[in-house]
Formats: sequence, C-alpha cells, structure tokens
Amino acid sequence: MHDNQAVNALLSSMAQKLNHYLKDKNINEYELIGIRSGGVWVAKAIQEQLDNTQEIGELDISFYRDDFTKIGLNPTVTPSNLPFETNDKHLILFDDVLMSGRTIRAAMNELFDYGRPASITLAVLVDIGRPELPISPNIVGANLSLKKNERIKLIGPDNLNLEIQNAP
Repeated sequence: MHDNQAVNALLSSMAQKLNHYLKDKNINEYELIGIRSGGVWVAKAIQEQLDNTQEIGELDISFYRDDFTKIGLNPTVTPSNLPFETNDKHLILFDDVLMSGRTIRAAMNELFDYGRPASITLAVLVDIGRPELPISPNIVGANLSLKKNERIKLIGPDNLNLEIQNAP
C-alpha cells in the first residue's frame, strides 16, 4: 500500500463510516483526539473530510505505556494538548495502527486523568489483528495480516502513505 491514493481512499471510507456511526449513536457534538504522531495525522486528515474546524487534541502517551521501564523514555516526549474539557464529552480517539491494544489502553488511561468522558470512539487507519488486550476499534480503514517479521509504518504528515517493512 505504497500509494497515496490508497491511503486517501481508506481515509475517505473512515470519514463516511464515522459519520454513519455518529448519526446512529445520535452524537452531534464530539471532540477529535489523535495519539502522536500517526494518530494525529489521521485525525487531521479525517477532520478535513468532515469539514470540522475544531482544534484537535493530541496525546503523547509515553508516560502511560506499560513498557516504559523496559524501553525508556522517547527522546521526543512533549506534553499532551487537550484544548477542551473531556468530562461528559464524546471523544473520537484516532491512531494509525492497532496492533496489541496497549497504546490504546495507555491513551484511555491518560484521557481518564483529564476527566470522565461520556464515550470514547476508537478509529484506526489499520488494524493488524494481534490483540493482547480486549480492545477493538469502532471505525477501521483496513484490516491487514502481516507476517511475523513485518511491521507497518505510516509516513506523513503530508501525503500520508503506509509502508510494510521487515522488522529488525
């Protein structure tokens, strides 16, 4: 999936699915939040498709990871930015790739430190189906199966592309 048109088609499909989902749930007001960095890129792309002009929240989950003591601190940690209240709000949480579910768990832990949302809807560009936790997205661009030695990387922020790479 090395071409930008394929990723744009996935984003367009996600925007349509999200619109239907929100209408079905009767959710008219919501906040968009991306997990840095790929989730923020996806959130911004979907935001454009939805003609939404609200400021997007950005989460840096580095301090919430359960493997923090093993992998250490990412040298580019920056504070999360949620320019809105989360209490009793409907939140749409975006990530680029759902693998084990641990990133999403960390993001939800951080969100609950800000308040108690009315709901959290999970939207991911790609679900590679290797869950270690019972986390499942509400909106998915694509489901992919990768070989054990492969990983997927989102390249952006402009002209988003997905690249399948051999794991080190």
